[in-house]
Amino acid sequence: MQGKMVFVLLLLTSTLLGAAGQLFFKIGVTSGFSGLVEFVALGLVAYGVSTVIYFYVLSRTHLSWAYGFTGLSYIFASVIAYLFLGELIPALRWEGILIITLGTVLIGLS
Repeated sequence: MQGKMVFVLLLLTSTLLGAAGQLFFKIGVTSGFSGLVEFVALGLVAYGVSTVIYFYVLSRTHLSWAYGFTGLSYIFASVIAYLFLGELIPALRWEGILIITLGTVLIGLS
């Protein structure tokens, strides 16, 4: 069980880095040329590290289990957009996020 928890934490980290990459991409494409280069580069680094972590986990566990955690990217991206970009998240989207969270928890427990 302890080994599985390490994989869960790595997958959470990987998914969070992927969502952070999306934030950097959004900031980059809306902030002019200098921001484009700087923030898109940060986004690519975040995605790169995310991918390396995911490959590590994938090489040591089942695809059907690990891939289920990618649904968290919707959750992380929405929360990041709300907190850092001031985007309004409608109630129906929050309900969808809750369902995705429940599904990810069930996958993680399996």
